[in-house]
Amino acid sequence: MSGHVGIVLVSHSAALAAGLKELLGELASEEVRVVAAAGTEDGGLGTSYELIARAVVAADSGAGVAVLPDLGSSVLTAVTVLEDEPRPGVVLVDAPFVEGAVAAAVTAATGAALAEVVAAAEEARGYRKL
Repeated sequence: MSGHVGIVLVSHSAALAAGLKELLGELASEEVRVVAAAGTEDGGLGTSYELIARAVVAADSGAGVAVLPDLGSSVLTAVTVLEDEPRPGVVLVDAPFVEGAVAAAVTAATGAALAEVVAAAEEARGYRKL
């Protein structure tokens, strides 16, 4: 295994994913590849099979990839990509988009294994704000 676990942000909105990617860039080390697969290829709202497939490849540095979708069709599109183009060490994560991505990025920055990164993201579902 080499590198750090990569993260793919799958969102309907390029602006939403870009903002989250910016936040993760402040919280995680540069070694964590965070790639946004957001919106449609023509810049509209939606999801794109091709953008997700390319993002998974771009995020992979050899330690695995955690794919975090926002909601609805982004989940369905990500599932389809991962079924059609299976890659070892790529996991679709059932976690809240923002909190899960933050937990995943911070954990990945420590050099943690994919299973630990996925667990941290999934545990974010229970984070309380008050």
